[in-house]
Amino acid sequence: MHRITLINGDGIGPEISDSVVKIIDKAGLKIDWDIQSAGADVIEKEGTPLPERVLDSVKKNKVALKAPVTTPIGKGFRSVNVQLRKSLDLYANLRPCKNLPGVETRFKDVDIVVVRENTEDLYAGVEEQIDENTAHSIKIITREASERICRFAFDYAQKNNRKEVCVVTKANIMKLSDGLFLDSYRNVAKDYPNINKREILVDNLCMQLVQDPTRFDVLVLPNLYGDIVSDLTAGLIGGLGVAQGANIGKECAVFEPVHGSAPDIKGQNKANPTALLLSAIEMLKYIDENQIAQKIEKALFATLSQGFKTADIGGNLSTTEFTDKIISNL
Repeated sequence: MHRITLINGDGIGPEISDSVVKIIDKAGLKIDWDIQSAGADVIEKEGTPLPERVLDSVKKNKVALKAPVTTPIGKGFRSVNVQLRKSLDLYANLRPCKNLPGVETRFKDVDIVVVRENTEDLYAGVEEQIDENTAHSIKIITREASERICRFAFDYAQKNNRKEVCVVTKANIMKLSDGLFLDSYRNVAKDYPNINKREILVDNLCMQLVQDPTRFDVLVLPNLYGDIVSDLTAGLIGGLGVAQGANIGKECAVFEPVHGSAPDIKGQNKANPTALLLSAIEMLKYIDENQIAQKIEKALFATLSQGFKTADIGGNLSTTEFTDKIISNL
């Protein structure tokens, strides 16, 4: 039996966590869930939104499913997501973006995987106030981190029968930092002769994505561009409510939806569990439970194809009603 950390989050987190746990159980896979609370709800009790026990649980179990967690504003606490990534060295952010049946979008046949470097670039947070009118933010790009994420992208493409890995930079302007990322990509690409290579500037990529996203397969990007482009590609398939994500390192992996904790609809049985369920499906593939992953994915797609949806994507079902429809299609 698998033992997996479940960070059930706050806001709508517990509701959609319950939904996903129920679906996996009904699909026939028994998981020993190590349930851990984090976020705004635990600050008063433990003084931090990410207690050490949560990190210890993920380190021990190696795999976690994480519901959305609120990051307090103006209280000095860092994002729980950023802390998890740094503490566990989750260097690869994986964002598959693929059209879902029954979810109306501007484009069909979108099937893009965004691979984002997760540990450095401007998001390293190295800033200084020069004077009252000037601030500097340092963009950090290293060969080690760049080659590591590019190799992750090529390995993912190879394992999942993808045809191309396209590197995204602004190396025409930032010749040293983005130039180093591009050079790292070229060095790694030599080891994968059977995968097509492409290089594109980030502004050109964004234009082409909104013209015809079917031109792209796997994208590999530094941290800042990856953050922006992954939300853009989520918009191509219906928004953050159906966008899955994963943060993967050498030792641990945390699978999570991209959207926030939506405290405005907390406890109202309105939340869409699709993004967390898709993240859980990716998690099941990661732990080699491919048959169960395919079974759940087929049931989800069948439910959406039949027109059963929550309000955020054009339907009228509650969280529990939508969950029950998926289970009936298993």
